[in-house]
Amino acid sequence: MAENGHNARISAYKNKGKDIEDLRRRRVETSVEIRKQKKEETLLKRRNVDLSDDEPTSPLQEQNRQSIMSMSEIITSIKSSETATVLNATVSVRKLLSKEKNPPIDRVIEAGLVDKLVKFLDCNDKPNLQFEAAWALTNIASGTSEQTQAVVRAGAVPHFIRLLGAPSMNLVEQCIWALGNIAGDGAEMRDMVTSNGIIEQLLRLVDMNAPPAFLRNLTWTFSNLCRNKNPPPKMKAIKACLPALATLIQHSDREVLADTCWAFSYITDGANNQIQEVVDMPGVVQRLVELLGSVDASVVTPALRTVGNIVTGDDCQTQAVIDTNVLQMMPGLLQHIKQSIKKEACWMLSNITAGSVEQIQAVINHNLIPLVIEVLCTGDFKSQKEAAWAITNLTSGGTVEQISYVVQCGALKPLCDLLASKDTKLLHVLLDGVSNILQAADKVGQVEGISSMLEEVGGLDKIEQLQNHENQQVYKKAYDIIEKYFSEEGEDESLVPQAGAEANQYQFNTENIQNQSQGFSF
Repeated sequence: MAENGHNARISAYKNKGKDIEDLRRRRVETSVEIRKQKKEETLLKRRNVDLSDDEPTSPLQEQNRQSIMSMSEIITSIKSSETATVLNATVSVRKLLSKEKNPPIDRVIEAGLVDKLVKFLDCNDKPNLQFEAAWALTNIASGTSEQTQAVVRAGAVPHFIRLLGAPSMNLVEQCIWALGNIAGDGAEMRDMVTSNGIIEQLLRLVDMNAPPAFLRNLTWTFSNLCRNKNPPPKMKAIKACLPALATLIQHSDREVLADTCWAFSYITDGANNQIQEVVDMPGVVQRLVELLGSVDASVVTPALRTVGNIVTGDDCQTQAVIDTNVLQMMPGLLQHIKQSIKKEACWMLSNITAGSVEQIQAVINHNLIPLVIEVLCTGDFKSQKEAAWAITNLTSGGTVEQISYVVQCGALKPLCDLLASKDTKLLHVLLDGVSNILQAADKVGQVEGISSMLEEVGGLDKIEQLQNHENQQVYKKAYDIIEKYFSEEGEDESLVPQAGAEANQYQFNTENIQNQSQGFSF
């Protein structure tokens, strides 16, 4: 852990004896945003909507298409002793809940129909009635927490889990869907469903030859069992899900892959021991890296999120990802048409450049720094922030040679351009990066050259202005830079390394960007 008194910048970098939790917070902040994006694409809960009367989702052929009963007719008919009448009433409930834009879930609950529908799940001699009841309950459970809990309070969960062994795959799929909605309601519901033995039943259903639609629902439910962090899923449950997820990630279906990757992203968005469980699964990290090359952004996004989560772990976990040749995939991601993927790619790299000197060098060797600087120059603001983190993390833990290379690649101007930002957190990062570069230059007697560059790109003026910033830490960092490197007191030339000494060994070449194949010119 970091010693007391270390500032926020120091504690943000992993694997250097500093507070890893600060880096974790950066992961939480970014994952909240990415989940908002996912929620727009795929809701945590889903209704089973019958889109067409001509092609009903129900396996029933419904030869006698009757109009939907009114609520009063349903309440009366569902109590009938006639099986056909009860079935028609249940079908009407299902249609009300699956076809309307704003389904009358509360009216169905208030009418006391949930208990009846749950009771029908026990009618093993009436599979059509079981299916229609399960469908209706699925749609009730797709609603608010209160509506979901009405299904749970009626005792539906044990019935749904028991029916995962039913002979009808349509009924099994509907029960998977219902349980996915309940598990997606939050950590409490997730743990309740898990404690009822759902995972063991779901594992039995993992069949790569099953219809893609079936596997989509199965995978989505697995992802909901891994979701939510307060509290996170129990380790026993995570370990139980991992073999199924390791199998499903080899599938070719886009939705199966996307939800499998989301499940892995939830698992790795936790403590290092959870990350290690994923790293230890044979072939999983390699497959995640392969999926970074997918043409489908809905797959790339969660795969990149998972890989990014893994590299926030310790150096060994980060290295496990680097060893899969992930850095070869980064140019395409850093130049991706979607800004959100560019941002995620920079975020992932920022956690690698927060690693060891060897890991920083791997990023440099793959010619990724110029691409990060391009994002720093031209990306949207969120991408620029992550690119700034990637550069600043490198300047914090990199060698003088590595920092010099970043300067030679042209990082100083875009770093300074962003100093006009009103984002206080970003200003902390930028000032740290500039300060780190100056410190590295100071070690080899090259402060004057870097100072001149800062002045030429307008950085000095901006840093001087930040001495008046309302945030005390921003003000202090700006003041310290000016005081140490730009005060009017003359420099003691006797302290500057002479030609033939260290200055010849380490030179900040501020004139030209060196071709990496020629090596650094220090």
